[in-house]
Amino acid sequence: MRLSSGGLDVGLPPGFEVRVKAQPPSGLDGSRNLLLHAATVPLPAERGDFGSGVWELLGPDDVFVSLLEYDAEDAGTVLFEAQGLPVVRPGDFSPAAMQRQLAGRSGAQWFFTVSGRPFCLYAVLGSHARRAAGAATVSRLLRSMHVEAR
Repeated sequence: MRLSSGGLDVGLPPGFEVRVKAQPPSGLDGSRNLLLHAATVPLPAERGDFGSGVWELLGPDDVFVSLLEYDAEDAGTVLFEAQGLPVVRPGDFSPAAMQRQLAGRSGAQWFFTVSGRPFCLYAVLGSHARRAAGAATVSRLLRSMHVEAR
């Protein structure tokens, strides 16, 4: 099964719940940037862009992923100079990368451009000790994604 919205196509790996929504227009061109949330737990109706309201629900084998699109004019800036979806490695994750420290959790963040579109990927693992398995789960989701140019 696949989910497509606004030029973002994502497979639904077993065990994931995925939701995509268009953000209010913010760029100079009036386009609506996308926000994808994916998790191996049910996504609550109310949650922050970077997963507040979800991290607390993660068990040790669970993951949460936020993919937030930025305005088109941000593509090509230093922050978004990396090209393509990131390669996720266990060593990328750290408890210090969490926006808010939660016992045992681990986070990582990447900024990049795909098909001329700038994104931030923020991932949270339910267990820093199990980050190898968690990173593999996040990677499985990313391998199922395809981003089209606007």
